[in-house]
Amino acid sequence: MRYKTLGGTGLLVSEICLGTMTFGGGGFWTAIGTLDQSVADRIVARALDAGVNFIDTADVYSAGVSEEITGRAMLNSGRKRSDIVLATKVYSQAGPGPNDRGASRGHIMDGVKASLKRLGTDYIDLYQIHGLDQVTPVEETVRALDDLVRQGHVRYVGVSNWPAWRIMKALGVAEQHGWARLATLQAYYTIAGRDLEREIAPLLEAEKLGLMVWSPLAGGLLSGKYDREGKGPQGSRRVTFDFPPVNRDRAFDCIDVMREIADARGVSVARIALAWILHQRFVMSVIIGATSPEQLDDNLAAADVRLTPEELASLDKVSALPPEYPGWMVERQGAARLPS
Repeated sequence: MRYKTLGGTGLLVSEICLGTMTFGGGGFWTAIGTLDQSVADRIVARALDAGVNFIDTADVYSAGVSEEITGRAMLNSGRKRSDIVLATKVYSQAGPGPNDRGASRGHIMDGVKASLKRLGTDYIDLYQIHGLDQVTPVEETVRALDDLVRQGHVRYVGVSNWPAWRIMKALGVAEQHGWARLATLQAYYTIAGRDLEREIAPLLEAEKLGLMVWSPLAGGLLSGKYDREGKGPQGSRRVTFDFPPVNRDRAFDCIDVMREIADARGVSVARIALAWILHQRFVMSVIIGATSPEQLDDNLAAADVRLTPEELASLDKVSALPPEYPGWMVERQGAARLPS
């Protein structure tokens, strides 16, 4: 297992992050996963044994049950709390009231207390705003996160599913006031969905934010277990919960090339899809969720795959983004360079 710094900080996290959205179930979440405590204990222990030190959850997963199971699994693993970098998120509807969601100071303060209790810990390593609040001023959100850091409840802060302009504004506000700076962005990114390369990836590199990739297999679509008509294993996630949205023609063109590489290497298509992401220089960590220890093992093995320059070139070609303004104009005009 390799480790990278958490954005521009000095904290080291594994390039594979264990996601716990499959822990719990109930209602809507049953389509994602229904793992009970015993299976979750095995998955967490196996991930830690493989060198994973980074675990990500959220208050909304299974209405808080995922956090409870995650906290107990960490305790049952026998590892020291300081050996695990624990991340969770706040934003989504956590109760019936109008203030039980969002990125307001009120909801953030209520949310962190509830998460700490469910997780059975006295601090959260990485606390993330789970979505874009278009009502709350960004200054209010950033100030609340800074207060949590100063109070010791949270050590680092990040956001998820934010556009580039909003991230940059938050960074500017933090810089202006001397508040805690965003360290990470959690975002969707796959070989079949490279949209964030247009604006977000350059921002991450310029501002030294770490990218945590969610749904790196596009909800299982890139596992190689589905055909072009969408048929897959009975009861599998994409059959019951068709998310995130994907251009299927592009996705299956990518799968065709990945399958050739996978077959030649004797590995799964999923492993190649994950390995491609891990080869991208702006990616800090890839979040993998598992419904079984066997699936976890296959995904963890992606960290050992070293794609050749030729394989990377073929994958980049089939998955290349279509031209979009202002990108095509920048390319046409050429980059400004210092005279030699």
